[in-house]
Amino acid sequence: MKLTFRMQYRTVWGENIRVIINEDEAHAMVLSTRNGIDWSGTSEYTLPEGMKQITYRYGVFRGANCIRKELGAIAHSFYPGNAQQQHYIIDDCWRDLPADSFKYSSAFNEPHPCAAPVAIHDYVGSCITFRALCPGLYNKQQELGLIGSCDVLGNWEYCRPLRMQEVQPNVWHLTIDASSLQYPFEYKFVAVDSKTGSVTEWECGMNRTFHIQPLMRGETYLPMETEVFFNLPPQKIAGSAIPVFSLRSEGSFGVGDFGDLKTFIEWAAKTHQKAVQILPINDTSMTGTWTDSYPYCSISIYAFHPMYTDLRQLPALKDKDRAEVYEKERIRLNALSQVDYEAVNHYKRNYLKDIFMQEKDLILSSENFQKFFTENNEWLLPYAAFSYLRDIYGTPDFSQWPEHSTYDAASIKELCSPDNDCYTEIAFYYFIQYELHLQLLKACDYGRKNGVIVKGDIPIGISRTSVEAWIEPYYFNLNGQAGAPPDPFSSKGQNWGLPTYNWDVMEKDNYLWWRRRFSKMAEYFTAYRIDHILGFFRIWEIPIHSVHGLLGQFSPALPMSEEEIRSFGLNFNKEFMTRPFISEYILNTMFGDKAEMVKETFVELQHDDIYAMRPEFDTQRKVEAYFAGKTDKESCDLKEGIYALISDVLFVPDRKNPEMYHPRIAVQTDYIFQQLNWQEQEAFNRLYNHYFYQRHNEFWYTEAMKKLPILTQSTPMLVCGEDLGMVPDCVPWVMDQLQILSLEIQRMPKDPKNEFGHVYAYPFRSVCTIGTHDMSTLRGWWEEDKTVTEHFYHNELGYWGDVPQKVPGWLCQDIIIRHLQSPSMLCILTWQDWTSMNEAIRNPNVESERINIPANPRHYWRWRMHITLEQLMKLDEFNNEIRQLIDANGRY
Repeated sequence: MKLTFRMQYRTVWGENIRVIINEDEAHAMVLSTRNGIDWSGTSEYTLPEGMKQITYRYGVFRGANCIRKELGAIAHSFYPGNAQQQHYIIDDCWRDLPADSFKYSSAFNEPHPCAAPVAIHDYVGSCITFRALCPGLYNKQQELGLIGSCDVLGNWEYCRPLRMQEVQPNVWHLTIDASSLQYPFEYKFVAVDSKTGSVTEWECGMNRTFHIQPLMRGETYLPMETEVFFNLPPQKIAGSAIPVFSLRSEGSFGVGDFGDLKTFIEWAAKTHQKAVQILPINDTSMTGTWTDSYPYCSISIYAFHPMYTDLRQLPALKDKDRAEVYEKERIRLNALSQVDYEAVNHYKRNYLKDIFMQEKDLILSSENFQKFFTENNEWLLPYAAFSYLRDIYGTPDFSQWPEHSTYDAASIKELCSPDNDCYTEIAFYYFIQYELHLQLLKACDYGRKNGVIVKGDIPIGISRTSVEAWIEPYYFNLNGQAGAPPDPFSSKGQNWGLPTYNWDVMEKDNYLWWRRRFSKMAEYFTAYRIDHILGFFRIWEIPIHSVHGLLGQFSPALPMSEEEIRSFGLNFNKEFMTRPFISEYILNTMFGDKAEMVKETFVELQHDDIYAMRPEFDTQRKVEAYFAGKTDKESCDLKEGIYALISDVLFVPDRKNPEMYHPRIAVQTDYIFQQLNWQEQEAFNRLYNHYFYQRHNEFWYTEAMKKLPILTQSTPMLVCGEDLGMVPDCVPWVMDQLQILSLEIQRMPKDPKNEFGHVYAYPFRSVCTIGTHDMSTLRGWWEEDKTVTEHFYHNELGYWGDVPQKVPGWLCQDIIIRHLQSPSMLCILTWQDWTSMNEAIRNPNVESERINIPANPRHYWRWRMHITLEQLMKLDEFNNEIRQLIDANGRY
């Protein structure tokens, strides 16, 4: 067959447009142009045997390299007709994502069957194939149709449209014998009732006019693929955010589980909420202590935490005495106001082991388990082996294991063999993951069937003692630490202790590691939150010898040479500017009566009144080791003071090239900055602002666009990004281009000129919320800073008079209503903030409702609902109140 492609795209010298057919980039068809705008080309093409559909994308090439190609999960497509159709003439335009790509996501558009297109066997002359993109009709029991000004197209009679075929989800085609049409003609796309065939919705805009030169026999013409829009209000929904571990039911075992999640989704549906957002649920079992409660540091990106197993969905334990012991502990733990992480996991693990020993032969031999194992064994087998080795060696740090410290697939396969003596111990982990899979799938499927989006959370990092670091260390920089620069919640920055990614290696296999991770999430969730999306632009990388985040640098980044630093008017002095500045005055000011002890122990005199850190204490990790086990306030304060001395530098050497430098972040409040004269301070601030807010925009844009288009389009899930913190200008560029929903929080305005965000001005493609798990609740925030609260009450909310000391229920409701009225597509509030508007229901203890304190790296994640889900379901007045607020504000 012969293919002719025609399209318009403005290029620059040295670029050319090619057609990438069936994703075969190496054999892309080259188009030609006379003006750099109008591109066309004709080529013979042999359809591979058995292939019925041709898909293609346009790409911009420079030489043999594709430097840019069309985005979007949906490629252009058409179906060849019979042998009589020899020539396909295709008019196109460059298409990235559909205008409202969220409508194509599984959050709003469930997968559904599509019929094979009707073959064009009867057409021996010329044909016209109309192609359109239109989502959401299946759920409304509608089809896409075509109606127009000639008899074949129904003469505009609403009962005579032609029905199009949905050849793949949301992609509609219709082929018509060209000789049956009267040219020129006008037409529109319409929504057609699936049962009656009559028009139910008319396409927006003016009528379309079709002009075409006469076609030759055997030619098929394909006009531009069209996105169809109907005059419908934007779909906005409301929902709740809550960690699974925080759920409480009468039958749970001291911690929320996947059975409780299903009940919470039922409550959401009952109150007309259409979204439930949770925190990460992956296995974090490392030390067996409460420090494992941190959900953003998992040992596997695939395995779920065993504590989320709903024991009620397992077979009953036949040992009555053991069952009685467990039930006694369950009642005790479930009565606690907070999660007792260690006790819960101890007893639930023992219960799971008892059930496994009782049922293992039946479960492991079942057809459903065998199917699960086959589909997941690529990650399940190394995870189970890792867990077994962690248990017998007493540490997840595989570098300390006497055997298998370096991963070898063959030896691990042998270790996991059913013939091995340890098979039962290893298979125990297969069993747990199988049960968790079934239970989470059941909860999420319930959400799908009831129109509730279940939104997962993808952490930016992994643990350096995890399965992934063990089996695929080449994907990570294990000699660095990921974190975040200082922000209003953490003045010293955040050090998560997680390794950073080796993006250069990941790029070589087209980010396979991430695509597998996202695909696994898509089995359960219809939307997800990318934790710290800024990490896909650049990550804050902290030296392995640091505890705080102040000595970090962005990676990747463009460091500065000495000459460039001097070009800003700052006379660079390596000795002074890259080493801690410590003087007699500083020591006395910081440490008071402890100054002499500091001089004798941690620093040594250099000259005059200038000191330097002693070699045995010249890094924060060395200082941390010195203070290990000393938890009294005096020791902690002294330790923090020594940390601050070490951070007191103007520039940080680049981690790859120590002769290049990065300005130290937030240094303007430190002593070394005060040593500069006012001209030097002004010069440094010019350099600082250039470096952090201007220098990297194009560079980081390019870095993000290497990764995010591939990752966000690898699954049909709705993508939301947590874009908080030190956000460079390029972040909204990328998020807008890829249609990733932003996160909008009133107390963290995106515009630095505003003290608070303006809820009424939020973008449609956003998730708005009052606060996240990293913040205090609305009630807690109200009591933190009376000056801020007063400004918010008077200037933002517009109230007069005295500010309430504690925020009353009616005011919480007013703030909630303003968020529901915002333009944001999703309004997802924490469960604590929903309950804040009802003073009879909300928790009397405001402080206990906070989930996390980011400034504390050893925070215990243990908050629980103060009422049970059974009680919540029976609160008719409260539930009606939520339902009415959601309905009245157009979120359904």
